[in-house]
Amino acid sequence: MKAVILKYILWVTLFAIAMAFLESAVVVYLRELYYPGGFQFPLKVIGKHIAIVEILREAATMIMLLSIAVLVGKSLIERFAWFIFSFAVWDIFYYVFLYLLVDWPQSLLEWDILFLIPVTWVGPVIAPVINSIMMIALAILLLFFSEKNKKTRVGWIPWMLLIVGSVVVIVSYTIDYVDYMQEWFSLKELFFPDNTNQILEKATQYIPRKFNWFIYGIGVFMHLVAIISIYQKNSKK
Repeated sequence: MKAVILKYILWVTLFAIAMAFLESAVVVYLRELYYPGGFQFPLKVIGKHIAIVEILREAATMIMLLSIAVLVGKSLIERFAWFIFSFAVWDIFYYVFLYLLVDWPQSLLEWDILFLIPVTWVGPVIAPVINSIMMIALAILLLFFSEKNKKTRVGWIPWMLLIVGSVVVIVSYTIDYVDYMQEWFSLKELFFPDNTNQILEKATQYIPRKFNWFIYGIGVFMHLVAIISIYQKNSKK
């Protein structure tokens, strides 16, 4: 890779690591307030205002990662690559800093709340770490080929595998929570709530029961096939 790309990788990596520290610092503060004895399920009751702030904070994080990708990338493929690269580095170092700051997670199989939009995502720590490693591999691959050949193409089949695989992975993260919440609410009520207080009350009683590794594995396999396909297609050029 040219020196300019390596410089971008260095600075985007530093940006993502700095964001990861900010994210982990916020979690440290929240744990001191709500989980002084250490984080564990079920979730503690938090005010509606704090819940909304948390959701908006996550949305703001995505906008920041997208912004750096748009600024650095010169094409749609490059911007996509920079976005998933920064996202993955941020996600991995988020756990690194949490381990250094609060000695958590003590195991990669510990459950974590991964995201809150549009519903709660949960899963063992190792699952998003695996996703992040694959995202970094895909990003470096796309940036490498894009630097060598401006006509680098992903192809509609790999795109479909990446998109559908991502949806499948998200399903694996949300299915246990959705199954639990459907004991009281319909899917429409979950995704378009009329009474947020009732949903928050039930959500704070949720304890993860089982992670669906089979569904997760299907999504990861689709991503892997897409990465191999992109490599084979562009290496021939």
